[in-house]
Amino acid sequence: MALQGFGGVLGVVHRELVERRRWLDEQAFAGDWATAQVLPGPNVCNLALMYGWRQFGVAGALTALGGLLLAPTLLLLLLATLLSQVESWPLVRGAIGGLSAVAAGLVAGAGLRLGAGLATHPLGRWPASALAALALAALLGARLPMVAVVVLVGVPACVLTWRRLRAPR
Repeated sequence: MALQGFGGVLGVVHRELVERRRWLDEQAFAGDWATAQVLPGPNVCNLALMYGWRQFGVAGALTALGGLLLAPTLLLLLLATLLSQVESWPLVRGAIGGLSAVAAGLVAGAGLRLGAGLATHPLGRWPASALAALALAALLGARLPMVAVVVLVGVPACVLTWRRLRAPR
């Protein structure tokens, strides 16, 4: 999966775990992804560790992480060696600059996919969407650090969701 996800593997992981293999539903994936994001370290590695651990314990966690990282690490070492020889070429500099737009598109597409899970969020689509918009505004508009956004928006969102889940039906 990691070799298919240049610039961000979230879309590939979502497609594999939710759409293709159906190991997780949208809501479980969104919850696991949210947890992976607030933990230190690369998000998709955190997700692989959590899912591998849940399914097969320590061996599953290590296998999932190794499977995710081994091939891309070898490819990265090869490409870094090659890039060091050609990085001053104008064509290479232009290509690398253009890839930033592609990476932004990949992240935006993954965000839209995750937004589909808001339809079944315990708070409801609109309150959950409002919290997502508030977090985005805090990150992009107010330029708050991610840790501050997790504390200011994430913690209240968790409390509201927890209360909703505990409320009698």
